[in-house]
Amino acid sequence: MGGTTADGSSADLMVDLIISLDGYASAEGWPGWWGLEGPEYLAWLAEEGEKGHTFLLGANTYRLMSRMSEEAEAQGPGFSEDEGAALTGLAAVPKVVFSSTLHAPLTWPNSELVTGDAVQAVAEMKRTRTAPLSTLGSLSLCRSLLTAGLVDRFRVVVFPVITGSTGRERIYDGYPDVKLEMVESRTFDGRLQLLEYVPTVLSGPPGSGPA
Repeated sequence: MGGTTADGSSADLMVDLIISLDGYASAEGWPGWWGLEGPEYLAWLAEEGEKGHTFLLGANTYRLMSRMSEEAEAQGPGFSEDEGAALTGLAAVPKVVFSSTLHAPLTWPNSELVTGDAVQAVAEMKRTRTAPLSTLGSLSLCRSLLTAGLVDRFRVVVFPVITGSTGRERIYDGYPDVKLEMVESRTFDGRLQLLEYVPTVLSGPPGSGPA
């Protein structure tokens, strides 16, 4: 999907989302992770954080996650030990923030600000970098990158809740049609389902024209 560096390698990009069963990213009045994160899932998050990904995020996610990370670092109330470790660990991870409203230098450690077009910037990162790239929240950014055909993997962790009355941030509104080839699945803590796919953006329903 992307170009390659001089040695023939390229940076893979993964869209990584958590969702309710009915496709929301969050719900009003519910705690983070809908209160259903467990030790197996949190341990997996910590392992993922050690794989050398560079995280891509927008301004709203940056503000939210940097604040939560700082609160966890200060051992603020409301975070379990495992949850706090997962949040504070994000400070050490390379992050690229796409925003026209934030200003450098960013206060969250290891955060690089990009003020230009995100799709063009990520396409260039895929051509010139080798470390894997992964989104962090940032629904509109994920949608733009997928629509542009830049996404190599599309991964969701489905939480077993339906938040029809309180759900916020519908994930798939505005998406193109996408064919998904499953490459991995896993269950955490007996209730959370990880699903990972190779996406192919379609020009229309199968059989209606070229993919």
